[in-house]
Amino acid sequence: MIQNMIKEGKIVPSEVTINLLQRAIQESGNDKFLIDGFPRNEENRAAFESVTGIVPEFVLFFDCLEEEMERRLLSRNQGREDDNIDTIRKRFKVYLESSLPVIEYYNSKGKVRKIDAAKPIEEVFEAVKAVFSPLHEKVKHRSSAPWSFDRWFLWRIKYGQELSRACRIGCSIS
Repeated sequence: MIQNMIKEGKIVPSEVTINLLQRAIQESGNDKFLIDGFPRNEENRAAFESVTGIVPEFVLFFDCLEEEMERRLLSRNQGREDDNIDTIRKRFKVYLESSLPVIEYYNSKGKVRKIDAAKPIEEVFEAVKAVFSPLHEKVKHRSSAPWSFDRWFLWRIKYGQELSRACRIGCSIS
């Protein structure tokens, strides 16, 4: 079901996503999280906050022109079924109708940290690091992974797994 909805450029039902997120949060043993690509609409946002009682500390918003996102998506060559012009344009339409109001809501609460994602990768990375630097000092890193957050995130943006998606929304939850 989830793969079909993604292929069609639709949003997965809130209860499915929230259940997956809650399980991941509980199993992680961490008290801080970066949730990538959620909430995607106002119903997602309200349901997540209501069910979990969690309100994000901030929302990381990667801002990029539609033409640039389209170019990146079509050139990333990851073999994804949803990387075709029709699905990409559907996702842009869904974003404008559903996701942008969530950004506007959090912006009205002073929680949006906007990153110009059209800049070169290195500049985007530095801007993201600047957002997380004050938090990094407060957070104990509980991962046993052999790499740092810096290297992990730079790898993700370098290989197009962050900036090439249509409008990245990330909520940092404390």
